Amino acid sequence: MTQLNYKIIVFIMGLLLVFNGGFMLLSALVSAIYAESEGFDILAAAGVAVTLGGLVMFLTRNHIKVLNKKDGYLIVTLGWLIMAFAGTMPYMFTGAITNYTDAFFETMSGFTTTGASIMNDIEIMPKGILFWRSLTHWIGGMGIIVLAVAILPLLGIGGMQLFAAEAPGPSADKLHPRITDTAKRLWLIYVGFTTIETLLLRIAGMGWFDAVNHSLSTLSTGGFSTKNASIAFWNDHPAIQWIIITFMFIAGANFVLSYFAIKGRLSKILNDTEFKWYTFFVVGFSILGGILIYFQADPLSSSIAHPMVLGEAESAIRHSTFQVLAVITTTGFVSADYTMWTPFLTIMFFGLFFLGGSAGSTAGGIKVMRHIILIRNGIMEFKRTLHPNAILPIRYNGSALQSGIVFNVLGFFILYMLSFIIGATVLAALGLDFETAIGGALSSLGNVGPAFGDLSPVANFAGLPQLGKWWCCFLMLIGRLELFTVLILLTPFFWRNR
Repeated sequence: MTQLNYKIIVFIMGLLLVFNGGFMLLSALVSAIYAESEGFDILAAAGVAVTLGGLVMFLTRNHIKVLNKKDGYLIVTLGWLIMAFAGTMPYMFTGAITNYTDAFFETMSGFTTTGASIMNDIEIMPKGILFWRSLTHWIGGMGIIVLAVAILPLLGIGGMQLFAAEAPGPSADKLHPRITDTAKRLWLIYVGFTTIETLLLRIAGMGWFDAVNHSLSTLSTGGFSTKNASIAFWNDHPAIQWIIITFMFIAGANFVLSYFAIKGRLSKILNDTEFKWYTFFVVGFSILGGILIYFQADPLSSSIAHPMVLGEAESAIRHSTFQVLAVITTTGFVSADYTMWTPFLTIMFFGLFFLGGSAGSTAGGIKVMRHIILIRNGIMEFKRTLHPNAILPIRYNGSALQSGIVFNVLGFFILYMLSFIIGATVLAALGLDFETAIGGALSSLGNVGPAFGDLSPVANFAGLPQLGKWWCCFLMLIGRLELFTVLILLTPFFWRNR
């Protein structure tokens, strides 16, 4: 009989609260550096989180240090919820956000790296709060559970079950035989890229505070900015936008490939099927968008321009590439309002919302790997129709896939589309128009951020009804945790002790 180990589950919730409080201390430090009075409130929030987490850990310290698969699923989902609920404290304690629904929405959007915001004026917020906002992205990006996995062995707890439940994408490639070493290497790469981008943005002309915050948001494919206009604030600084484009591309690729690149094993990257298709999609749609912008639309205006009149090709390609990557990688940064370019490009971007980045990246969405498997399985069905007795496996990266993986991908796609349809239907029932409802549901489920209609790139989610915000939070959560991890908890057989 497989029974849930409740003591260890509660213990890890306490551990995550301590983590949360520790990161809040960094935000309090930022407030102190800028001599903000809000730093004391953030410090108080950190104290509450650390104290409560430490107390929980103390009370449940005598637990069986063994995790099963059920424990892993429950810990991941509850861990995300605990982090989100606790993460509202800096907003509430400082008064930056006074409505709890709004505070929870902003926090869940941060930890799930969605980037949807309810803040109407970001630039008046204290720097400590803006840093906390970006930090929630960065923590959630690689996964708070992977972070926990890296130190659980110090507590005598194995972490394979947690990594299996949390690792983004349909597969969790291991860099090292020991799961903890895998988690540590992933975080080292993550920290390294964040540091490099920060330095490059500073050199390109962005201030230190803005550079740090945007690096935290880029590598996590989150999208929170310190400016109301997002990255459009730096439209007269092409170098800044090209740097962010580069790191969005890196963040949307499998982090395991980054490890191979650092090791000089470039053949592993060049022969990776998903990376080749991911690159093809990014380059192809960016060129297509750039051509259409150059000939038909002003990238910085809502007006349709006359053919061949508009400025430089570089501007068209840059804004097209930026927005294509922002949507495919689900980063959600904005350099222009793509919904006002041309009707064709609006439809194209709507389709890109379903694409997602690579498996093993910090991006959300369906993921390129799943699309490849779906397409190849569809093509193989034609062959099976002609040759019903033939054994025709689906091949990926030169190897035949097990049927269980194919069924998993098919099941995920069906659940994703059903979640999208139900999500949009609920938002429509709450009074949103058609375009806003489908945009809000798709953006929340795919963890993209900006959407369509009243939730376009130049708007935000503040106008959603209260129930609509809670519903979008649920969609963000199931989308970030790859559907199965959360939805399996809603099935009766999960709770049976067998």
